[in-house]
Amino acid sequence: MKPSELKKSIAARHKAGIERAIHIKGAPGGGKTEIAGQAAKELGIGYKVIHAPLLQPEDYGFPVIAKERNNVDFVVSSEKFPIEGSDCPDEGILLIDELPQADNSAQKILANLLQAREIHGKKIKKGWTIVSTGNRTTDRAGANQLLSHLKDRVTEIDLDISVDDWTEWALANNIKLEVIGFVRFRPALLSAFDPQQEKSPTPRGWCQGVSAALGVVDPSLEFEFFKGDVGEAAAAEFCGFLKIFRELPSPDAILISPATTAVPTGSSVLYAIAGALAARTTGDNFDRVMTYVSRMPKEFSVLFIREAIRRNKDLQTTTEFIKWSCGPGKKLLT
Repeated sequence: MKPSELKKSIAARHKAGIERAIHIKGAPGGGKTEIAGQAAKELGIGYKVIHAPLLQPEDYGFPVIAKERNNVDFVVSSEKFPIEGSDCPDEGILLIDELPQADNSAQKILANLLQAREIHGKKIKKGWTIVSTGNRTTDRAGANQLLSHLKDRVTEIDLDISVDDWTEWALANNIKLEVIGFVRFRPALLSAFDPQQEKSPTPRGWCQGVSAALGVVDPSLEFEFFKGDVGEAAAAEFCGFLKIFRELPSPDAILISPATTAVPTGSSVLYAIAGALAARTTGDNFDRVMTYVSRMPKEFSVLFIREAIRRNKDLQTTTEFIKWSCGPGKKLLT
């Protein structure tokens, strides 16, 4: 399931009051933990994260002598769990991160939390949705098999990597234009996790590693850093793309003379130009940009339009966009 579809589904299930937990499975670095947080933010509800492998026995509650002194009660921290009677928001999403990395004893406790929505007799607030995440055992990322009775208490969803969804997220989170352009050019390298390799490209590696270092480390050292983020092969391809990107005519130069500035023929260069222009397009210069883009091969003009609209949806109301969308020979609606 695509991230955007899963995020909408989590929100819909929460609104419907479905209590059964969702368990998201996927390759390391694929953005599993982001999805529940995005859903909570868009719903405007509370959000808590507990990292299952690091939970200690006392985190699930510690015993105290009851007031009657003839029994034992448990104190459960509301900082970790949104229990009834606490000052936690009445609605929210509780994320249990890396559930398969928890040992069997922890999984048994969490299985009761997922099914009965309580821990040591303390009920989870009714308005809270529980979501868990985990890597697949085949990823060799330290994940164990979920206990069979725990698996039966959750709805398991396999997370697919979507370049379009990632692009939407990347644009909203200030990921460097060069990285976005390269991923659009080589979508298979957004996520190519291989447990047999020392390092593989993942969305996390591109965003937290490559994008963060780009423009910070010395260009002569970029390859060494990038291969430490996404692997040697992906880093080599990206550095080659980066060299082309840096030699492109500036978007400003194109806008000065959009009708005469040369249009390159290489696909990697066209991807880079389309991305660079999309980042600089506004309602004021859209007509000049379209003068140049209309001279590009059709598939790259479509790519440019998609990227530009993602950044600025108001462009869809411009005369230039309407002319382009209607196509040659078609009468515009008035």
